[in-house]
Amino acid sequence: MNATPEPILAAPLKKGDTIGIVAPAGPVRNEGDFAAGLKLLTDLGFKTRYQSDILRHNGYLAGTDHERLAELHDLWRDPEVKAILAVRGGYGCLRLLPDLDFALIRRQPKMLIGFSDLTVLLSAIQQKTGLITFHGPMLTTLARSDRESQEGFFDLLTGRSRTEIKIKGLEILKGGQASGRLLPGNLTSLVHLLGTPFEPDWQDTILVLEDIGEAPYRIDRLLSHLAAAGRLSRIAGLILGDFDQCGDIELIWQRSLELLSDRQIPIWANFPMGHGSRNQILPLGAEARLDSTAGRLILPEHPAL
Repeated sequence: MNATPEPILAAPLKKGDTIGIVAPAGPVRNEGDFAAGLKLLTDLGFKTRYQSDILRHNGYLAGTDHERLAELHDLWRDPEVKAILAVRGGYGCLRLLPDLDFALIRRQPKMLIGFSDLTVLLSAIQQKTGLITFHGPMLTTLARSDRESQEGFFDLLTGRSRTEIKIKGLEILKGGQASGRLLPGNLTSLVHLLGTPFEPDWQDTILVLEDIGEAPYRIDRLLSHLAAAGRLSRIAGLILGDFDQCGDIELIWQRSLELLSDRQIPIWANFPMGHGSRNQILPLGAEARLDSTAGRLILPEHPAL
């Protein structure tokens, strides 16, 4: 696994800037959510740009691999587009990675925001180019996100990102202090990158995990896979987000503690990141610090530092 290049950060947005909308994974399921997301961006002073056929379907994908990749590349080349926001997740990003133009992405850095299956794109781009990407609400989830998640989303886009995140209801499963690069993502998607040329560098990361709709034994298997592959032995800290429709959440917490019982690193739970209304945006690849005493996630003023 190659070391991650030096971090680079896209310029923040200002009112009047254009946000490109892409569908690199699954197709739009709810056109009402699509319209609500566009309205929210417009009401906040941003322009949007997307292809006229963005609502296309190709089975469980939002078009062919060629269509989805061309859409992403076209918007990335467009000098008027300052950030790129995914429509939704599902599945499909993994199929794009072999032909993704990483040189273009590094040459023209833009904010890329998404979660769920977008974990694959966010992580691979950060690993290959050094670009800080953003794990957070997508177009079809933005209007349904809670106030704190929406405020965090727009603060970060416009360069007013918080240097400290203190969460109500945070569970400190194991205390301690830790510093490292943030690696937030969907558990299933991250495991699917193991052994590929696009696997993230796990060393000294603060791993933040979420998932949805996986049976308890499958969550156990995914976490056990990370441990057996030696990846959990490299991380500096673990934060567990939401695991919607994945059974008893405390079983997931307990299994995580078991797998990391020999490591004196902080483990937090009930962090607001996932497929529900709570989805705090986080900069993937940025340095951060866990302060278990105060229950604070501390970020530098400039996320790439």
